[in-house]
Amino acid sequence: MTDSAPTRLSATILLLRDEPDLQVLMVNRHYEIDFASGALVFPGGKANEEDSHAEWADWTDGDFHGEELAARISAIREAYEEAGIILARAKSARGANAALVGADIAEALNPMRGAVDRREQSFLELMKQHDLVLALDALVHFGHWITPTMMPKRFDTHFYLAATPPGQVAEQDGRETTEAVWLGPQQALDMEAAGSATIIFPTRMNLGKLAETVSTQAALERFASEKVVTVLPVVGKDDKGEPCLHIPKEAGYIQHIEPLQRVANVAKSK
Repeated sequence: MTDSAPTRLSATILLLRDEPDLQVLMVNRHYEIDFASGALVFPGGKANEEDSHAEWADWTDGDFHGEELAARISAIREAYEEAGIILARAKSARGANAALVGADIAEALNPMRGAVDRREQSFLELMKQHDLVLALDALVHFGHWITPTMMPKRFDTHFYLAATPPGQVAEQDGRETTEAVWLGPQQALDMEAAGSATIIFPTRMNLGKLAETVSTQAALERFASEKVVTVLPVVGKDDKGEPCLHIPKEAGYIQHIEPLQRVANVAKSK
């Protein structure tokens, strides 16, 4: 029996806005990337070693530690790298519920997105240079998914919700993502059902849960008060004996069984 592949800590962020109805930012993954290639996803990716650096304690708002600290930092870093959105505050005006920086700061940081992504520029040092602290407290923990054990690449992924700072404009990075679009959660689901978009199972489930709310504020308030149930899909069979994935009913998603034939091969073996 072969041991399952180890998991990598990852983070995904659902950036929300009301225009006037609830919309979430989604990006198209580049077709040559080795995870979820060509799919419509939320910004996100693997945590790196700097996301766990002890110095972040002085450059973040919110009382978070260990894996949760690293995951939240990773989520904000990925939003910056993949979409150009920065969830941060001026260090001189930090603190819970303090205003986030606007378009001027996002535009000033924009030229360094690629360098941070390629690890040529430290994200921590970039925040220090601009006297910014990451607003970790502005994130609402929304989901926790672990890749099934039979997959060749596995991720331990935390999903977060956040309101998009007023005035900041989302723009794809052109490397990992090829398009950034604002969609209503149900609109995205309808696109997938019609065959005009590829959306992987965890993304689809989180869209379905988000679609149960009508505004950014409603989503943030509701899910801040709900317990997040970890989802590790398990291979089994449905009532007809067909192969499927099972997820916990108590996780509260729109379905708890997914036919294996619908599960895309999103991780290329190397």
